[in-house]
Amino acid sequence: MTSQLQQLKQHSLVVADTGDLEAIRRYQPQDATTNPSLLLKAFSLSGYQALIDEELSSVKASFGSREEQVKHAVDRLAVAMGSEISAVVPGRVSTEVAARLSFDTQASIAKAHELIELYDARGVSRDRVLIKLASTWEGIRAAEVLEREGIQCNLTLLFSDAQAQACFDAGVFLVSPFVGRVTDWYKKATGNDYTPENDPGVQFVQGVCERANQGGYDTVVMGASFRTTGQVLALAGCPRLTISPALLEELDATEGSVAAQIQAGDGSGKPSEPLSEAAFRWGHNQDAMATDKLAEGIRRFHDDQLELESLIDKRLG
Repeated sequence: MTSQLQQLKQHSLVVADTGDLEAIRRYQPQDATTNPSLLLKAFSLSGYQALIDEELSSVKASFGSREEQVKHAVDRLAVAMGSEISAVVPGRVSTEVAARLSFDTQASIAKAHELIELYDARGVSRDRVLIKLASTWEGIRAAEVLEREGIQCNLTLLFSDAQAQACFDAGVFLVSPFVGRVTDWYKKATGNDYTPENDPGVQFVQGVCERANQGGYDTVVMGASFRTTGQVLALAGCPRLTISPALLEELDATEGSVAAQIQAGDGSGKPSEPLSEAAFRWGHNQDAMATDKLAEGIRRFHDDQLELESLIDKRLG
């Protein structure tokens, strides 16, 4: 009997939620996602040290002030690591726009252009890259513009039905509704433990998939932020699942059959009326979990970005 990981790959495209090249080679995912937290971890991996030294040497030669060096080093490292990953996966690499730009549409668009230009300079075409943006109203509007330009996007930190619907309305390529962080919030709020069958994070992502199917939207749904393999397997059949190396290892080491829990849509659904900004903000505001977790997620990514910048600053010195 084959492993659960191999069985899962028959129902969903598996994406590596890591920047660790060795883990990516081992589990052979279709795509890979990165964010400031994962870049921070990758900064300590031995396989990236020569690349880091090379990029930091380049920014020191190209920019005069330390502030400019640090600012440009973060993006250059993200793209350098993404380029290394793109040589290993057959699909796409997601690269994140800084969390501090989550409420600035024009700045997010400009940063996306910079990232795409850096990838292009490394010979990685835009069809191998997804620009990752927080699912704020401003982030979704930035994605709408970028998609029209042929720059496809991954909308992350997605916790509410309003966020999902606005992303579908904008025609974004991919959304990443979170599982584990939703469940974390409900466990803390209620004191309850959940099985995969009644897990609120699993149910949320199932609902996003159903909304996409019923509306006939082309947007790809990718479940993210898993805590257990039970959560992963409960979403078998979701178009894509981004999974950490620890859970990939557990799935790969466990034999057993995996059945699809989510069925693909036939594309015959009818889209609903697009949400206005007021309707989006009201709908999102009415979900206490979603408002808490979106704000917390943006702060957490920003904190990791600041820590990464601090490490770069010290290494430049």
